[in-house]
Amino acid sequence: MNVGIRAHDVENKDISDLAQKLNQKEINSIQLALKKSVKEWKISTASLNTGLAKYIANVFHEKKINIAVLGCYINMIDPDLEQREQALGYFKAHLRLAHDFGCSIVGSETGNVHSQMGYTTDNFTEAAFLKVVDSVQILVEEAERFGVVVGIEGGVNHPIYTPQLMKRLIDKVRSNHLQVIFDPVNYLTIDNYQRQMSIIDEAFSLFGDRIAIIHAKDFQIKEDQLHIVPVGHGQFNYAHLFTKIKAAKPMIPILLEETKEPYINQSIAKLTQIYHG
Repeated sequence: MNVGIRAHDVENKDISDLAQKLNQKEINSIQLALKKSVKEWKISTASLNTGLAKYIANVFHEKKINIAVLGCYINMIDPDLEQREQALGYFKAHLRLAHDFGCSIVGSETGNVHSQMGYTTDNFTEAAFLKVVDSVQILVEEAERFGVVVGIEGGVNHPIYTPQLMKRLIDKVRSNHLQVIFDPVNYLTIDNYQRQMSIIDEAFSLFGDRIAIIHAKDFQIKEDQLHIVPVGHGQFNYAHLFTKIKAAKPMIPILLEETKEPYINQSIAKLTQIYHG
């Protein structure tokens, strides 16, 4: 079992401090979002360079920590075309430097048809889906040049809001350099959370061969709303998810998300117990 965490869910002063804290918790896989975790320098498309990437990689390597995925969550379908180009350029810079970070995957959600991120049914249109296809195609072509992978994460607030649409995106782009960051809780709503096992099964059936990273979240239902809670403190069926992982995805990074102190250690212990139980 390979349990890690989003690095920015661990408070830190700088990269060395972050590596030390992760090492103390015996966490050896992370999702690293540079703008959220690097405090020493301003991160931008222009500032990213091979020396910086190798320095960060070495700090984590010394503590036996693997950067499983570079988090570069952009609005890849921003209606402001200039902003969209800048966002795609920032993602491309991550792709070009991914190997210097000791990483092969750069990940993002698919964004929002409005500049202001947030829930909108305007994302659930054919036009929104096709904009995602166009942007993902651009990013995948860059990934192919550098021998790395674009990891796309779906979710109910985004144009890729069902497992079926994720499969359709994969079929449209037609490149093995497109892989999936699978966060099953992202696909759950107040209307379908009781069908979570079938949603997991459907995802593995449709694109299980493309799942490269698992995100681990949890939820509770309160006042007819789905609320995110620390992993192991909610209603998500990890036992069922782990049966799929054991059968098909040995040692895949399972990265805690939205789980911060003081819950990190107990959440990892809970997942470990369920996995081996």
